[in-house]
Amino acid sequence: MSANVLSLDIIVPILVYCALLLWVGRGMSWTARLATAAVTLALIVCVLLVERGWR
Repeated sequence: MSANVLSLDIIVPILVYCALLLWVGRGMSWTARLATAAVTLALIVCVLLVERGWR
């Protein structure tokens, strides 16, 4: 798989997540935002690892 596709697989979900966090997280505290960000980014990494067969 080329490096260009690899970077898009990682960058696009992160950008979409940041936009959603800004929209949904307007009423959240900074601690809640950071916790939500950490959990979601960990889930994105897990999904990418499973999708690629743990390589």
